[in-house]
Amino acid sequence: MTSNLGKILRLKDDGSPADGNPFTGTPGNTIWALGIRNPLGIDFDADGRLWEIEMGPMGGDELNLVEKGGNYGWPAVSQGNHYDGRAIPKHNTRPEFVAPKAFWNPVISPSSLVIYKGDLFKSWKGNAIISALGAQGLVRVEIVGDTAKEIARYRLGKRTRCVRQGPDGALWVLEDGTGGRLLKLTPA
Repeated sequence: MTSNLGKILRLKDDGSPADGNPFTGTPGNTIWALGIRNPLGIDFDADGRLWEIEMGPMGGDELNLVEKGGNYGWPAVSQGNHYDGRAIPKHNTRPEFVAPKAFWNPVISPSSLVIYKGDLFKSWKGNAIISALGAQGLVRVEIVGDTAKEIARYRLGKRTRCVRQGPDGALWVLEDGTGGRLLKLTPA
């Protein structure tokens, strides 16, 4: 609890611990959640719930609904394996850890996340839109209550580094690498 690695922090604007953090009175008083491997995107849904996307080791990219004081298990559990092929216990073997709402094997190599709140793509409202390096495009995940399920992949033919929603509801996608483009996506 003395390191910020593998944790999501919750702070006030001045950098001090936010009121109501789960580990108040401890050296980890800025920590909101722990057991996070490699978070690459966070966003709030319309109900104010925090979602997080992370890249797994060899397999096991995760989409998590982040709960106050939640421990997501890394490095004790993962839906993937170590890079040398050794198995890592799965979440279902350790119920004390919060399991991901969705995971990917093979990986999508997520790079950012936005929960869509716009009106241009009406049927996408409330969905998680994930930019993906390995999947070379966008991955759309439908969120219903506390469940999440991949429902579509949109291949762009390039590794995508970042996705953001513009004020008009358009999605902006940044391709990865030399010559990468900034794309504005709108309905046809």
